[in-house]
Amino acid sequence: MLDHTTISTIFIEDMKVGQMRALEKKITDRDIELFAEVSTDKNPVHLDDAYAGGTMFKGRIAHGMLTAALISAVVGEQLPGHGTVYLRQNMAFLAPVRPGDTVRAEVEVLEIDRKRNRVKLATRCLVGETLVLRGDALVMAPSRKA
Repeated sequence: MLDHTTISTIFIEDMKVGQMRALEKKITDRDIELFAEVSTDKNPVHLDDAYAGGTMFKGRIAHGMLTAALISAVVGEQLPGHGTVYLRQNMAFLAPVRPGDTVRAEVEVLEIDRKRNRVKLATRCLVGETLVLRGDALVMAPSRKA
């Protein structure tokens, strides 16, 4: 069971431009296998060492959407947090994420429309200093008025 006391929901009334939250996760072989199972994306570049070794990546890589899912985790659990509704996500995948890499997913408030409860967020993922994903999201943030 999820411990809701460790989760922070930031209501739109309390948000500020520049506010940021992040999480870090080491991507394991099990994560990749589970994501392949759930998504039904069993492309061998993710699952087969021999096949992936012959590709431009020279080895297995994680699904891009597995990396993107870490952005969803920050949005849904931290900023804004529980009660957030995703409306749009744009992203570009800039570099591969490999098994064993630690991904840092970051979300930053860019714009706030309090009348419509909308928040534009910068979204990015890094492995070390390498930017592997960047984009932006539009979400409906929770409000104390709702």
